[in-house]
Amino acid sequence: MAEKLLETLEVGPDAQARAAVIWLHGLGADGRDFQPIVPELSLPQEARIRFVFPHAPYRPVTINGGMTMRAWYDLLGLEAGSPQDTAGIQDGERRLRKLIDREIRRGVAVERIVLAGFSQGGALALYTGLRYPQRLAGIMGLSTYLPLHQTVADSRAEDNAKTPIFIAHGRQDPVLPFELGEYTRRWLQERGYPAEWREYAMGHQVCLEEIQAIAAWLQRVLRESSH
Repeated sequence: MAEKLLETLEVGPDAQARAAVIWLHGLGADGRDFQPIVPELSLPQEARIRFVFPHAPYRPVTINGGMTMRAWYDLLGLEAGSPQDTAGIQDGERRLRKLIDREIRRGVAVERIVLAGFSQGGALALYTGLRYPQRLAGIMGLSTYLPLHQTVADSRAEDNAKTPIFIAHGRQDPVLPFELGEYTRRWLQERGYPAEWREYAMGHQVCLEEIQAIAAWLQRVLRESSH
């Protein structure tokens, strides 16, 4: 039996979308978490961008005492060198690829699709985007990190070697330390990825200045991908 697609919330044009942003929430949240951000981005209606906010499956999360919550994969620890849930991350990647496939079937060109996410959702967006075999419009990771670095290094997709990447982190983040974001930026840039880095005086959250930077970046990468 075919696996069901993840449930999603959508915000977008009534007419045919010309671009899509698939935006993944953080641990324990759901697709509604970032839905209110769309009007704040003030993107032009004529861009006809569909925002897709999937809900992660429910699963026990080790770092939270085995409590069941929405999570893209299990978290075993946040310290450097902590074991990672390889099978769970790869399962999340497979589910995200199915959402990309659906956007393509609905008429959005793959080079007009942005993968985005916050915290654990950003980690999955980075992991999936860097390994995706066709060129995407952009990859965005907010308050996040790149999981399974070595797997990505061994299986990076050359089609996405020059895809624009937006990464941002709060300097006072008490959940995912600022150093994790900084390390991810350095890892990407040392390997030639065009990673645009922003840091803000905030915790594990999103701020107005960041929303404005996201809006400008989205407009730029989608404009460039239309040529």
